[in-house]
Amino acid sequence: MIENKRRWALLSVSDKTGIVEFAKRLENLGFGVLSTGGTAIALRAGEVEVVDVSEYTGFPELMQGRLKTLHPKIHGGILGRRNLDESVMAEHSIEAIDLVAVNLYPFSATVERRDCTFDEAIENIDIGGPTMIRAAAKNHAAVVVICDPVDYDSVAIELEEVGSVSDALRYGLAAKAFGHTSKYDQAIYTYLNKSKIDSKELFPKELSIDVSLNQTLRYGENPHQKAAFYKEKVVPQGSLSSALQVQGKELSYNNIADTDAALDMVRALQGPACCIVKHANPCGVAEATDLMTAYKLAFETDPTSAFGGIIAFNRILTGSVASAVIERQFVEVIIAPEIEADAVKILQSKPNVRVLSTGVWEAEPFRQMEYKRVMGGILVQERDYTAQLMMEDDLKVVSKRRPTAMEIEDMLFAWRVAACVKSNAIVYAKDKRTIGVGAGQMSRIYSARIAAIKAEDEGLVVKGSVMASDAFFPFRDGIDAAAESGIVAVIQPGGSMRDDEVIAAADENDMAMVFTGERHFRH
Repeated sequence: MIENKRRWALLSVSDKTGIVEFAKRLENLGFGVLSTGGTAIALRAGEVEVVDVSEYTGFPELMQGRLKTLHPKIHGGILGRRNLDESVMAEHSIEAIDLVAVNLYPFSATVERRDCTFDEAIENIDIGGPTMIRAAAKNHAAVVVICDPVDYDSVAIELEEVGSVSDALRYGLAAKAFGHTSKYDQAIYTYLNKSKIDSKELFPKELSIDVSLNQTLRYGENPHQKAAFYKEKVVPQGSLSSALQVQGKELSYNNIADTDAALDMVRALQGPACCIVKHANPCGVAEATDLMTAYKLAFETDPTSAFGGIIAFNRILTGSVASAVIERQFVEVIIAPEIEADAVKILQSKPNVRVLSTGVWEAEPFRQMEYKRVMGGILVQERDYTAQLMMEDDLKVVSKRRPTAMEIEDMLFAWRVAACVKSNAIVYAKDKRTIGVGAGQMSRIYSARIAAIKAEDEGLVVKGSVMASDAFFPFRDGIDAAAESGIVAVIQPGGSMRDDEVIAAADENDMAMVFTGERHFRH
């Protein structure tokens, strides 16, 4: 026999954060607590008096829990209109349910797992949960609906202070609830499109991006532009979105964009590496036997541009490297997989420097979709990660002279850097460090000239370096100019109508040349 309570609260959550504490506050306010499965177990363990839904409805859970809340006593209690449906509710022994706190099975997190099977994904499609949330949100004038643990406190405070929940809060929670179920359904739709229904189709016929507001930014690229940073529901480990800010001022729009670009670069390199980015382009990159050497070589590529730059490392940031950075240059952001305790102490002397720790990332490249807004639409493409997978066996030697082993190492390094430089991109490199970088020019030969000028201005020797080009050379003039600067080997996609002329230019200058068969435009 169910004890007659003045008010019922139905609590059934996948994310149990704060649920015991919230239930106790409701209990103190005179609510009877209905619950199911794991939530009921957690509440009882927290010494909350719970009535199981199956006891309340008089109908047992069936089909291994698939069927438990889909019952007229539950949905009638949620949907019943106060002062209109009471007679029907009384006739069928349906009591009003005044509060519903439900969040859903973690479908997105489940299907993101590499070992997730299709059958497991299907079992993680919540049916009863969305139905209760939507019913409560529809009847929000009478029922408080909560789908996010962060809202427990605001609801409890209003109930404790005035005995009811305000219309404004009810309305806001209802809107949030419909947004929650909408994103949930879209995640399922997207997964099914990729998995079974349209397994050959990479892109769904309709696209919904499941993101949540992370922070409102002071402004966008420029002070007159408003901006915000949104995060996806499931973010990759070792990404900017998963990073913990250890210290420093709030990240700006440009900080976030440039830091992501720097991190993208060092993730592509296997050995201890450093990348310094300025205005979305690497101005210095190096891979060495240790992080200190990598930083110094990256800095020496272009100390002028490095001022006020973003620095990314792919190894734990030590105190000695942190000291070298702040002694040598003004820096906006430092990001690394981990920050050593000594480094944290040293960097505290520069409290405005933003310091971020991403956590260790997996060796395999991130494989995600990228989105770019155009007027009235969105461009969607796969993330460009294949440059970091390029190996010696993938290269086609097209010149008479074969490259040396060291030249091949340098070319592969330069190729990975070029893929992270805005087009047209030219990178000069030697001993796995950049010598000069030419970025973002309308003509490829001008990018090559800029790379040479930057190297000369910083006193670096181009002679003996290799050159990487993100796309093919349309004319031989780029090769002739590179030869005059002392370039000894070139890596490029190939595919120009004038490839024969370009190869001939390399042969005439005793340069080695390899084709990759793929380009890496970056706009």
